[in-house]
Amino acid sequence: MDIRVLLILIAEAALAFLLLKKGRYIKTTAETVISVLLIVAAFSIRAALLNYETTDYQWFLTKWVDYYRSRGGFSALKDSVGNYNIPYLYFLALFSYSSVKDLYLIKLLSIFFDVILACACAKAVCCCGCSRRRGLVCFFAVLFMPTLIINGAMWGQCDSIYVSFAILGLAIGMENGMQETKTMRSVLSMICIAVSFGFKLQAVFIMPAYVILWSWKKYNWAVFSVFPLTYFLLILPAVILGKPFYDAIMLYADQANTVGTAMNYNSPSMTAFMRGVENTQSLSTLCIILAFAAMLLILGAGVLFRARITSRSMIGLTLLMTILIPFFLPHMHDRYFFAADCLTIVFACTPSTGNDSIYKPVSAILMQFGSLICYLAYLRSYYLSIGSLYLTNDKGAFAVILCAVITAYFTIQYLCLQSEAKRKKLP
Repeated sequence: MDIRVLLILIAEAALAFLLLKKGRYIKTTAETVISVLLIVAAFSIRAALLNYETTDYQWFLTKWVDYYRSRGGFSALKDSVGNYNIPYLYFLALFSYSSVKDLYLIKLLSIFFDVILACACAKAVCCCGCSRRRGLVCFFAVLFMPTLIINGAMWGQCDSIYVSFAILGLAIGMENGMQETKTMRSVLSMICIAVSFGFKLQAVFIMPAYVILWSWKKYNWAVFSVFPLTYFLLILPAVILGKPFYDAIMLYADQANTVGTAMNYNSPSMTAFMRGVENTQSLSTLCIILAFAAMLLILGAGVLFRARITSRSMIGLTLLMTILIPFFLPHMHDRYFFAADCLTIVFACTPSTGNDSIYKPVSAILMQFGSLICYLAYLRSYYLSIGSLYLTNDKGAFAVILCAVITAYFTIQYLCLQSEAKRKKLP
């Protein structure tokens, strides 16, 4: 391995430790030693996967970097290259100037945001009134999450980028308990979700939660104007370099026209049960209606019970969105439940009041199972099996359903069944 790659990886590991220290998650000598050992283990696993090349990298990512390299780097941003949004293409153009193999740079970028994502999840847990140790547990549970390790260090995907910004924005928005946040914090939260959307369209699975934050009096309407302004600033450098403004603005709309006709792309979603079903146009419309209805139902619950919302129930409502919206939508891919993978761990680490201390971790395991079997099916080109039972994506979809049921049950319980006195004690 290139020594420069190793040095960057060590720097990212050091960053993880420094963020834990700065966030005051680590205080005792024992916690310091255990944290260092766990960070070394987490980054050793990632280092072992850096040489792995997927077809996504060979057919697309490296060719896009080569395109920028052969056409002047940033000056080629005016061209239509790849199917990622512009902010991620800035990084690919930057990588074209380096003599380090682009495979490593692409993965190191994702690993950097693995750390940011773990910190964002820990912050979200602490916003629920949890102890720093729960935040520390959440940090390492996310950092060792199988789908996180595979997504970035093995697959070279960038889902940790958009999810880290989305969860960080959610955590910032929830701060100060039931008090209104200061304007600067509200603006920063909105900037985070706008940046998340700027990197990936799948941020729309989380974005409706910000309407609930508004109903919870965390924002006023004026703060929402920050979203389009931030997005405009994200694409502005490419426009200055010559990319047509209309093309930059409409990139996601163009992507929507290239989703393909298959109802399911190895996803643990509802359409996994619909193999061989014809008339996909009308069925796709029905799936979209169901996803929209699920989103409205969750939003309605959040707005209706806004006086009883706590940080814990806010996490539950957001998690339900990240499960149910992609579950009902057609044409979903294996990685589209990545936000739900992370939020199930956050939800599991929030305060417990009874049997939820058992079932919330179970829901996180179910979500990992549902996503992981689809990841491995892509990477290995076949489904895993236990004896004669093949772990196909419909088995994953069933696990996702169970996860959604558990999440919905406890979220409703937090919203409706808590006494007023108990609600005041719990964040």
